[in-house]
Amino acid sequence: MAPIYKIAVIQLYPKPLQPEFNFAKACGFIRSAAAQGAHLAVLPEYHLTNWLPTASKFREACSSWKEYLERYQALAKELDICIVPGTIVETVDEGQASTQSTQEDESGKHDAVHNRENTSVPGLVNVAYFIDNKGDILSRYVKVNLWSSSERPYLASAGRAPHVAFDTPLGRMGLLICWDLGEYVLRLYGSHLYLPHRIAFPEAWRELIADGAKIICLPTFWTLSNPNDAGLKWNVDAERVFVDTTVTARACENTCAVIMANAGGPPNKPSKLYQGDSCVTVPFLGPISKLAGPAEGMIIANLDMQIVEDAEKDYQIRADLARADWHYDYRHTSDEFAVKQSRPKL
Repeated sequence: MAPIYKIAVIQLYPKPLQPEFNFAKACGFIRSAAAQGAHLAVLPEYHLTNWLPTASKFREACSSWKEYLERYQALAKELDICIVPGTIVETVDEGQASTQSTQEDESGKHDAVHNRENTSVPGLVNVAYFIDNKGDILSRYVKVNLWSSSERPYLASAGRAPHVAFDTPLGRMGLLICWDLGEYVLRLYGSHLYLPHRIAFPEAWRELIADGAKIICLPTFWTLSNPNDAGLKWNVDAERVFVDTTVTARACENTCAVIMANAGGPPNKPSKLYQGDSCVTVPFLGPISKLAGPAEGMIIANLDMQIVEDAEKDYQIRADLARADWHYDYRHTSDEFAVKQSRPKL
């Protein structure tokens, strides 16, 4: 029989520019999760600082990132629990950023398996880590798909660095961050270049699944403010519909479990901005545990990995991806991507 893991998903409100306060609150949740026998605790994106890149003290608030990472490592070892500490915004040298994905090799050392040097880029990167229950870092992932004008001017992306799965005490896993759930893409119609369209693509997920991942951790900072006015006229909860359906689709189409930890809203204050809705989602069932709405809190889900095995037996997604004659490629050159098409007049 496949193992059953206890997964703690922590939905907290990141108090702006207060990393020590937010760290202490996160530690409280993680200690509670460990006391309840959780194998893994997952925190939201930007959980230490919130996301205020234009604030005068934002970079200063991010400058102690290494200290907090090491403290999470010590906590994981102390409590015998694996931790995905949401994302941590790291400061790098202005004008040059090294964005790497790392995984542990057979000797236990961490080698940069994908190292992309970017020049003339912002001095910040948004990074997710997987820390095992011994306090060792098993994976470091720099966010690839940055969200529109709110992130792209301030963060360096890992660009075309491949998405890599890694082995953990819970089996083979992958890390993605927020808008990796769906991406922006430029569309060419004839000689006209249209602005980016909001579309969801499975490429990042497919790379991880093809590399053997069976659980995907997805720290997010997803809010309800993203649809344009036209979308909100149709449905004020349009973003909630997008996230709920896409997370379930990703679990089903990739025969994997998805652990999404989203930011919550301010305690005891109604919020029209923060979405919450953190969840653990699997094929066949959809969400098996969920924090509906933006309130802070924690869920502990019993994740039975047999459902992932049964889904693969049924859908055979991984079997198809492994075929030598599989007819889809998941990497495209820029020339292939920008194939010109004639747009029909409507």
